[in-house]
Amino acid sequence: MENDAVYIEISPHDVNYVNRILEGYEYLGVLTTLDARRAVCCIHSTADTRQDVMDILSSLDVPVKFLDAEE
Repeated sequence: MENDAVYIEISPHDVNYVNRILEGYEYLGVLTTLDARRAVCCIHSTADTRQDVMDILSSLDVPVKFLDAEE
């Protein structure tokens, strides 16, 4: 798996919201849904933007569970 990617699990209802937030930050990361039922997503970022992506996701008003790349 990619070292600079951020893997998350969110409510399926919140996928579009999180994607729009990332778009609003001028594509700080690009969200890809890996498992639509569980809403497991990969956010493709760079080494320079990975921590920013994690900080933004942590500050959202929806629950975000960070996953290891192996999950």
